[in-house]
Amino acid sequence: MTVSNALPGPHAGFLDLSGRTALVTGAAGGIGSACTLRLAAAGAKVRAVDVDALGLAALVERARDLAGTVEPHELDLTDLDAAEHAAAGTDVLVNNAGLQLVRAIEEFPPDVFHTVLTVMLEAPFRLIRGALPHMYGQGWGRIVNVSSVHGLRASAFKSAYVAAKHGLEGLSKTAALEGAPHGVTSNCVNPGYVRTPLVERQLTDQAQAHGIPEERVLSEVLLQDSAVKRLIEPEEVAEAVAYLCGPHASFVTGTSLVLDGGWTAH
Repeated sequence: MTVSNALPGPHAGFLDLSGRTALVTGAAGGIGSACTLRLAAAGAKVRAVDVDALGLAALVERARDLAGTVEPHELDLTDLDAAEHAAAGTDVLVNNAGLQLVRAIEEFPPDVFHTVLTVMLEAPFRLIRGALPHMYGQGWGRIVNVSSVHGLRASAFKSAYVAAKHGLEGLSKTAALEGAPHGVTSNCVNPGYVRTPLVERQLTDQAQAHGIPEERVLSEVLLQDSAVKRLIEPEEVAEAVAYLCGPHASFVTGTSLVLDGGWTAH
């Protein structure tokens, strides 16, 4: 009996988002910048959302020669109504924006906890809510939530971040279940420590929290549980995001794509 190959041809992995509109939050730097450029390279019109106007301007310059376009959208995600409105009409939604504060729970400022949960969990909910009517209407959509290994594992002194990422995992799975009949997938990408300003800013806080010099934080704290002893690059995360938007990933939904260098293998 001859069994046909159900997979498309050798170039099916090429990502073509021509005619698609994507929205990436936290787009001005780090993972968000890499995702914006990757999706624009695939031909998408990308709404780049961030509070950093100068960073957005620099991003537009970097994207000038790509197949798609980058439209800067200066927005504070704590304005939840504006966030939901910004997502209307998008085909691809990448929830990436995040912030971090390293403090023991008893010392963690409640207002900062509230802000972290607002930006990293409630805003993604509102963005998904704003994007779904268009996605459902056309029978196709891709939601990619940039979570973290901290969506799967906890670390001390990061109560707000860990809580937000664990919540994002649940939100993503719920969106996957509801979106499946409408051709919409929803997944998380879960990197370990990425070479971004967010991680670099943690070095001082972690040094104080653990009582060690900053130069020891990377090897003894951040990468302690990683089998691969290096930071992951933003472009590697962006490729994982792109994969989840591509033709081979139409059956991938409600799951987490882990890029943690073996952290969760312990």
